[in-house]
Amino acid sequence: MSDDPQLSVERFLYRKADPCDRRQWVDYRDFGTQASIDAQYGTATWMQDPAAEARHFVDRSRYARENLACELDIHYGPTLEETLDIFPADELGAPVFVFIHGGYWRANTAKEFSCVALGLQRRGITTVVVNYSLCPTVTIDEITRQVRAAVAWVLRNIGRYGGDPSRVALGGHSAGGHLTAMALQTRWQEDYGLPADPLVAAVLVSGIYDLAPLRYSYLQPLIQLDDGVVRRNSPLFTVRPCSTPALVTWGEAESPEFARQSAAYHQAWRAAGNSSELVAVLGAHHFSAIHGFEDPQSPVCSWLHRTLAPDR
Repeated sequence: MSDDPQLSVERFLYRKADPCDRRQWVDYRDFGTQASIDAQYGTATWMQDPAAEARHFVDRSRYARENLACELDIHYGPTLEETLDIFPADELGAPVFVFIHGGYWRANTAKEFSCVALGLQRRGITTVVVNYSLCPTVTIDEITRQVRAAVAWVLRNIGRYGGDPSRVALGGHSAGGHLTAMALQTRWQEDYGLPADPLVAAVLVSGIYDLAPLRYSYLQPLIQLDDGVVRRNSPLFTVRPCSTPALVTWGEAESPEFARQSAAYHQAWRAAGNSSELVAVLGAHHFSAIHGFEDPQSPVCSWLHRTLAPDR
């Protein structure tokens, strides 16, 4: 994977690939047109300088790889993209946080998000950043399968890297928030031979939990949603009873749709008898909503530390 900053920035930013008329009528909720959906889900339109935000992740992630202990490009599955990067904590038996990156399932790699280890490592938490294949080369169904395989790999193997497999948390941002929710729906016992609820915490940042509106958006040519993909991969409607406590969050300066998606998932999670907290990141837009992972004293790092290591 290239570490060239310009290539990384270009990969990070979305580029419209929509050949159709954005004035086309859309029969979904009260949006009316594709343009109105694009305005809500085009994340870069809600910030002043998207390129600067992209450079932040590229530069800070390079800094993390150069200054933190790490083991890179470890294969968890058979394809080239099924790799993960591990940033071990200093002490053996450390709690573990597995992070799933965003990019609307069709952009970015794990390398742009090494920076999430910066704050967590200083709180004594081992960080694993998952890479996965992208649309349209693969489907969202396949990406979901890969993420579940990555989590299972961590649960079985993280002890070899100094992590405690009994204290593994999972989280993600944007599409990674969606994939975190999908992982929480996994039949771990039946499909992987693991405990039914093997994760001790989950952090879902600016996730998409109802995929239906994206079928009418500029993203459709790349992510290629149909009725079956939407039904199978909209975790808002398939929440199961689960003992994993969740922190559901989004940026206060994001579009109303991201607030709605997060609030709806929080409500569905609690309606199933599960535990969750719903918190907006004050002043944050879609990209800066995960800057807190870089700061050991941030609310998200503190929440994970309390949940993973309450007695330390």
